[in-house]
Amino acid sequence: MLASPSLDKAAAPAPQSLDGAPGAAAILARTPDDKAMLRAAVELTRDLGEAKPGVFWPDMLASAGIGYAALAGVILTDSGWLAGALAIVSALALYRALLFIHELSHIHRQALPGFRLGWNLLVGIPLLTPSFMYEGVHPLHHARTRYGTVEDPEYLPLALMKPWSLPVFLLTALLLPVALLVRSAVLVPLGALVPPLRRLVWARASALAINPAFRRRPPEGEFARMVLWQEAGASVWAWFVLGWSATHGWRPLLIGIAVIALGAVLNQARTLVAHLWENEGEAMTVTGQYLDSVNVPPPGWATVLWAPVGLRYHALHHLLPSVPYHALGEAHRRLSAELGVGSTYGRSSYTGLFPLLGRLVRSTMTAR
Repeated sequence: MLASPSLDKAAAPAPQSLDGAPGAAAILARTPDDKAMLRAAVELTRDLGEAKPGVFWPDMLASAGIGYAALAGVILTDSGWLAGALAIVSALALYRALLFIHELSHIHRQALPGFRLGWNLLVGIPLLTPSFMYEGVHPLHHARTRYGTVEDPEYLPLALMKPWSLPVFLLTALLLPVALLVRSAVLVPLGALVPPLRRLVWARASALAINPAFRRRPPEGEFARMVLWQEAGASVWAWFVLGWSATHGWRPLLIGIAVIALGAVLNQARTLVAHLWENEGEAMTVTGQYLDSVNVPPPGWATVLWAPVGLRYHALHHLLPSVPYHALGEAHRRLSAELGVGSTYGRSSYTGLFPLLGRLVRSTMTAR
């Protein structure tokens, strides 16, 4: 499971309380690189780059197994309170299983033999979110000259937008399961017959992105072949689910949609606090990108539920994108001990989900 070691209180940076107003976007964008921090990040974590099959496989299999078992319980039980409890368990477990897509976008293709295939068959295709929807997209978010710009598929200046933009951003996640079903059952098969539609669906509806200006380039080579079988698998599964529901009843599908939508809303809330979202489109230094990102380190236990698979260390992940999720806790402990309280490294540590959401809401209400 995700490593969350206790931190040495003397060495760990104090999480920010977020009582103050956000810093100026331009200042953040032009923050000079902290070379001591960047050097320490590389030197202290050289031995943490291996993705361990003994962690990845049990974690993913247990998360998927618990999620599907709890979902079956929701469908089969006649007890309202039990159904509600099982729905929460299922949403959290499937959410964790699904977020391994983030790891797949970073690990080398040869690092975990069979894991990409296994994850897609057990999680990605059944949830209509194959790994190609993030692979080749998420690395653009980490590109030095793209982060926070119009070319970043995963960035919007949310802290600088209108207050109504946040609830709209959050609630659109409720539509995600239905949108994925329509995509795989209708748009992809039609696109196989109508090339202009296929190109449009690929450019606009094949990536897990939040930037509406993002247009995805056509797949090529080995990646295109991977896309083909994943798309085919998702479409066949979508047809099966719709056909079974038409002949046996729609209740299981509607319950599944509701459970997945719950996980999608949780992921959207996590996205809202993954960054400070203060950049206005300028290219940023590595340190600026780090300070615009968020760590929520221990001792908070709830973070493991809403930011699983290492995403509680999102700022650290932007410093060390190749370090697997199970090693980020140890990397954070080492850097905290080395750099100490008051360092640049400590400035990206925050206390929790709700203080971060409150900060973002206050920022949207600031007159500009």
